[in-house]
Amino acid sequence: MAIGKSALEKMEVKMNWQGKKVLVTGHTGFKGSWLSLWLKKLGAKVYGVSLDPITNPSIFEVAGVKEEIERDSRIDIRNLNELKFFFQEVNPEVVFHLAAQALVLDSYSNPVDTFATNVMGTVNVLECIRLTPSVKATVIVTTDKCYENKEWYWAYREIEPMGGFDPYSSSKGCAELVTSAYRSSFFGGGKSSIASARAGNVIGGGDWSKNRLIPDFFRSIESKEPLFLRYPNAIRPWQHVLEPVGGYILLAEKLLGEEKENFAEAWNFGPAEDDAKTVEWIATNICKHFPGSSWKTESGEKKHEANYLKLDISKAKMKLKWSPKWQTKQALSATVEWYKAYKSGKNMKDFTYDQISLYESFKSQE
Repeated sequence: MAIGKSALEKMEVKMNWQGKKVLVTGHTGFKGSWLSLWLKKLGAKVYGVSLDPITNPSIFEVAGVKEEIERDSRIDIRNLNELKFFFQEVNPEVVFHLAAQALVLDSYSNPVDTFATNVMGTVNVLECIRLTPSVKATVIVTTDKCYENKEWYWAYREIEPMGGFDPYSSSKGCAELVTSAYRSSFFGGGKSSIASARAGNVIGGGDWSKNRLIPDFFRSIESKEPLFLRYPNAIRPWQHVLEPVGGYILLAEKLLGEEKENFAEAWNFGPAEDDAKTVEWIATNICKHFPGSSWKTESGEKKHEANYLKLDISKAKMKLKWSPKWQTKQALSATVEWYKAYKSGKNMKDFTYDQISLYESFKSQE
């Protein structure tokens, strides 16, 4: 791969995942697929709960995730009874909750479904965990957009108030409040440990979602049309998907450890503070990989989106000893390489595992 290897340093796995039963909700999605493969690589027995992939193609299909996990179940997390039955059957030890309606623009079109999935779906998952004694650790994945965005020029810390202008962001802020309420009311004192994880704008191979910058750009390249950007000057905490996924795994390990009570709280996972980039920067650098590609600024009425958003990852660096490994430029390079490998007909399961191995071998930036 073209990513520089001068910083290679083998990462030691902190915990033995061999044979552990791990339930991943949203395993057919972009992040969920990468997480499922990494857990499988670590030796875990992965059980998936999700709806069908929302895109065609999807990384779930292309990378053969179904063949790598113990069970691939189609359950809507809004259906509490079905979800309870699945928990009772599997008796997982660790739960990663990623299932969600994850698109800002879709939340304007389908606000009721967005709130039902992201809020009541999270309630249902937490209720099943409450009723399942085998669960020892849970990571509830939300988003950087859960914060009340004030468009200020410093990064958001985990203690900032929840908010959300659009239905998606608001629903994720609600999911954080739900998680906090369940943790305070039903957990702790030696019971299951629950943490929430807030990550920025993830990029990486296998994302074909609509109205997302990287997938939209690759579609524009294939159609030989310029990409239209809604907010080229918007700043986002871009990071490769393996950055937060690695953070989720590390967080789960801490929740299973002797000092688990110290980690049952909210966590930010984002790029280094000086590595947040504009949408225009991302688009311009993709163009360098594909001669003839171009972008333009979209005109006309646009839905509200935050213009400036950065995450403070000080707590993760200090307490979890986690920090990003790849700068945005490296993350973008890995993403481009994945899509080029896919277009050239390579075995994408092997290629995806290779990228996970490469990421594992890098040392953190700090």
